[in-house]
Amino acid sequence: MIDQTYLRPEDRAVLSLRTLYRQYGYLPFKMSKFEEYDLYVQNKDFLVSDRIITFNDMGGKLLALKPDVTLSIIKNVENRAGCKQKVCYSENVYRVSPSTHHFKEIMQTGLECIGDIDTYDLYEVITLAAASLACISPNYVLDISHLGVLSAILDDLRPDETLRREIARCVGEKNAHDLRRVCEEHRIGEEDTKLLCDFVGVYGTMDEVLERLSPICAAHEAATIAVAELTALRDHLRATPYADHVRFDFSIMNDMNYYNGMVFRGFLDGICEGVLSGGQYNKLMRRMGHKSGAVGFALYLDLLESLPAEGESYDVDVLLLYDATTPSSEVAATVAAIRESGKTVSAQRAIPDKLRYRETKDIRKEASV
Repeated sequence: MIDQTYLRPEDRAVLSLRTLYRQYGYLPFKMSKFEEYDLYVQNKDFLVSDRIITFNDMGGKLLALKPDVTLSIIKNVENRAGCKQKVCYSENVYRVSPSTHHFKEIMQTGLECIGDIDTYDLYEVITLAAASLACISPNYVLDISHLGVLSAILDDLRPDETLRREIARCVGEKNAHDLRRVCEEHRIGEEDTKLLCDFVGVYGTMDEVLERLSPICAAHEAATIAVAELTALRDHLRATPYADHVRFDFSIMNDMNYYNGMVFRGFLDGICEGVLSGGQYNKLMRRMGHKSGAVGFALYLDLLESLPAEGESYDVDVLLLYDATTPSSEVAATVAAIRESGKTVSAQRAIPDKLRYRETKDIRKEASV
């Protein structure tokens, strides 16, 4: 068994999550570091950033270092009626960092369930998203939304695509003031404007939100169906250890051209942005020529670097110092004895500047610490 004491938070997460996902039958999916550039051009709105590192291969074909994992998985899945492919991954992606505005290699881990997915698959993936957060920290929140609610309301209003995006933006920003202005500019009636503004900021425990949604969605049949699906999800989550960490939050507005149904985002205490993002993306599957459905999520491990340290941290328990006159057999025997005692050890002929150690053991013949 691997001692995780000295691993970075992101490395500990990879080991724990890999074990968790395998318990549910998600098999490792390995992919190339690059794909044909056209794959990303055709789906650039789906990407977090449209800035991509490209290069030409030996045959002149334009390739790109992958900025996304989901597109690569969809490209390589097989459609089999009645079957589901459950895959998990830990991969590096290459995209522009929002903080530095420079390209960054980012490790992300996650899973995808693709095929003839059903209600159970959706529950399983959302439960695993909550379990993933719980593996990293006991202080987490999983926010869940259902795009079908707002989509149903907008379908009844019949706005054009530009207006749909404007309304979705205001809802995502919880900006009721701008939403009212947009509605007035497009001559949306007062009753519908009030309904949309009431929808802004719908957030809270599962029970609180479901109670608040009922009157908002009463006049929209498709929206009531989405609320019923959220109610069933609540009942499922109540039987898990994660229910108290789940909130319904309708400001989560993944692109409705790619996503449908439930979408979600995960947060950890001590990190100011979401570390997990996922949802159902049947529409993306259709755009890429697949008839099946899909649901999955990604966890951005680079953000775990900012988690608060848990107490004092060391790289090794023992720094073992020796010199040129120390017999190699003595160094080897001393290292073995330290390891057998259950401690980690670094054998060095000088003290490294940045090595953190609990204690030293000096077997040098010509000098002492």
